[in-house]
Amino acid sequence: MRGKILAIAIVIISLLGGALMYWLQVYGYYEELSADTEIHLNNIGTGEAELLPTQAFEGIDAYTSPLRFRACFTTGYSLDLLTDTFEIYDGATPLVGPGWFKCFNALTIGHDLEQGNALAFLGQKNIRTGVDRVIAVYPNGQAYAWHQLNEIYAE
Repeated sequence: MRGKILAIAIVIISLLGGALMYWLQVYGYYEELSADTEIHLNNIGTGEAELLPTQAFEGIDAYTSPLRFRACFTTGYSLDLLTDTFEIYDGATPLVGPGWFKCFNALTIGHDLEQGNALAFLGQKNIRTGVDRVIAVYPNGQAYAWHQLNEIYAE
């Protein structure tokens, strides 16, 4: 009888631990960012980060990892102005975010970058050591931002 109780207790504790671990990974550490969060782009001429005007900003981040940053917004800047003024980011690969953050679809953004339907720009180099902020912009002004590892961590 004791063996059955012990086995049931182990199963229940394992299920609770697994559920807690899942919740912490998907929901636990994320915070919504305020609408006045600043997005910058790296100017080609000066090498300095310049403020990009944004509207309809939605964003999330977590203090547990610099790679958890995601944002969706629109900008009034045209792609012509952006490509003439700001640094293009080669090798942009959006990272999949939590499913509940509906405005950011990494697979669609990645596909559109590959097909040339959107362009990626360097937001900020080494926003944290080894991590760049990347901004993808569509011709209609819709834009997305995320963090990805740079050449410091290249294999």
